[in-house]
Amino acid sequence: MASFLYINIPFCIRKCIYCDFLSVPFDEALARRYTDAIIQELTLRKDLLDELRSVYIGGGTPTTLPVTEYIRLFGFLKKQIEISPDAEITIEANPGTINDIQIKTLSDLGINRFSIGVQSFINRELQLLGRIHNSDNAVKAIDIIRSSGIRNLSIDLIYGIPGQSFDDWEVNLSRAAEISPEHISAYELTPEKDTPLDELISQGTLEKPDEETIINMYFNTIDRLKKAGHRHYEISNYSKPGFECRHNLNYWNRGEYIGIGAGAHSFIRDRRIKNTHNIEQYIKSINDGTLAIDEDIEVSCEDALREFIFLGMRKTEGLNIKEFKEDLCLDLEPAAQELITNGLLESSGGFLRLTRKGIVVSNAVITELMLKLSL
Repeated sequence: MASFLYINIPFCIRKCIYCDFLSVPFDEALARRYTDAIIQELTLRKDLLDELRSVYIGGGTPTTLPVTEYIRLFGFLKKQIEISPDAEITIEANPGTINDIQIKTLSDLGINRFSIGVQSFINRELQLLGRIHNSDNAVKAIDIIRSSGIRNLSIDLIYGIPGQSFDDWEVNLSRAAEISPEHISAYELTPEKDTPLDELISQGTLEKPDEETIINMYFNTIDRLKKAGHRHYEISNYSKPGFECRHNLNYWNRGEYIGIGAGAHSFIRDRRIKNTHNIEQYIKSINDGTLAIDEDIEVSCEDALREFIFLGMRKTEGLNIKEFKEDLCLDLEPAAQELITNGLLESSGGFLRLTRKGIVVSNAVITELMLKLSL
């Protein structure tokens, strides 16, 4: 049974040029029907849920959904599903969709962690990305959240934006350090296929910073945030001690979870399950009493081992060598020796982990390690 629950809210005011997630324009009538379907899917799946240690509401932009819908949703959750008193309950939020009454209501419902999609504190960069907020909106949103008593705040930042210089990124990191959130996710901008960003870069209309600049931005992020008291605990994530994202750590530790809503993913009983992306089809199936599953794959033993390695190596602590040898019959160190010699991996304290050199080419290093392990 799973003690981690993800709920997908696919509504947005406007889609950003780099986004390839499921998102549709907000519509009040559709939002109410969708909330009904979420509650019904929870009813259908509640036997798979144990006492919840984490609830994560993502999207889309979850804060486009009216608080009246969250009152209905949490009313159901609290009555029908056991939630641990110390559960981490997260909601993603866009600074352009936040107000003080809304935040107070969400906090009163039990949401105790807010993840804010700041992305940049430079208005020029926000405009290029197609964000609906500006830098002042972001700071105001953070002030509202802090004033509501929330003491677990995460912000998202993006580097490698077209036209962004190293100094621009330093401005963003400095502003983040001043705000001092408990958690920071800093991602390199990736031109995903079939997004406007990818098309603009392919046409030559936009150009990302060169590879050397992007690598320097990444290393500066690690060093700058360390000085600000944030531990680099995963490739793109940094936190103050004790504020690592519990929900995402469960993903990286290959723990079970249930995903609710259109496009949501679940991992339960060695099966990876994906709901349909079609929102109307999702609502119809759920209303008919049928799960809206688009894909259901049983994970083989070999694939499970690959997942353990790929997900585990994302964490900066790396892989527990003893556990892999005793529990999975995999001897990591001999297979990793060449990568260690080349300075891409290191073995210390009983863990095999990526080095500073290896982390910037992590996918290639992890792939090579799996080949050495004959996986």
